[in-house]
Amino acid sequence: MLAGLLVVACEKPVLGEVEDGSEPLEMGSKNDVKKFTFTVKGDFGAPTFTRGYLSADGSEMTNLWVFDYVGGECVQKLVQEASDEEWGQPKMLLTLGSHHIYFVASRGDEPVLDETAHTITWSTTRDTFWKDYEVEVVNTSNGNRAVTLDRVATKLRIVVNDEVPAEVAKLIVTPKTWYYGLDYVTGLPVGASEKARSVNVPAAYVGTSGQLSMSIYGLSGREEWNTDIDIKAVDSDGSTIGYAQIKEAPFVANRASEYNGKLFSGGGFDLNLASEWSTSYSGSW
Repeated sequence: MLAGLLVVACEKPVLGEVEDGSEPLEMGSKNDVKKFTFTVKGDFGAPTFTRGYLSADGSEMTNLWVFDYVGGECVQKLVQEASDEEWGQPKMLLTLGSHHIYFVASRGDEPVLDETAHTITWSTTRDTFWKDYEVEVVNTSNGNRAVTLDRVATKLRIVVNDEVPAEVAKLIVTPKTWYYGLDYVTGLPVGASEKARSVNVPAAYVGTSGQLSMSIYGLSGREEWNTDIDIKAVDSDGSTIGYAQIKEAPFVANRASEYNGKLFSGGGFDLNLASEWSTSYSGSW
């Protein structure tokens, strides 16, 4: 059996129980299929060669999904976790003919797969990558393929520039529109919602300026979109002691947007679209 991964049919079995070796395949002759090994990589920063290439910004991806579509229908899927022996180098037996292989790699929390809607939704989104890899399988196909995934995450970073008062307990950031799911066939974001994201403020930040920050990941397509963002600080009773709003903040896949500004003493937040991931530009509101 193929080790370190799970291969199952999506809707109707095509490959049945996949064997790797000289044993006959349930679907018929071994000549009907080719064994493929995919080395999954992408714009992940420094690769971890002993575990594949599934690391980005110093953090390892935690989940990998591979979906094999033939004629617009899913015929098999493969799921890997970072603890799997063959993490980042999945193997599949592909039938002869045209295939679209959809890859999703992420380190988001609590992923939920919906095969009917072909979506994956996370309770908390983090760095995420996707690819539609098209392959024509023939008897002479080379089954060793390197697949470079594209980042479908966007990132918001908030930096508070004014002095943090002693009563601050929590920083809360609420985008009016934020995407927590991905259509793994189209690569487009789904599951838009308005959800508050928060971090506790340690006592060590009291009295500091420009040190208190918060980052959140979302999902995005390649077309820029905009949303309003509420930022507030609250005390231990939940009362608001600092508030700001950013209007029409722009986001797009593979771009980090950083806002710096005053939260407690008035003023606005200035935008810097960081060059951390892609080409930078700057603006203000």
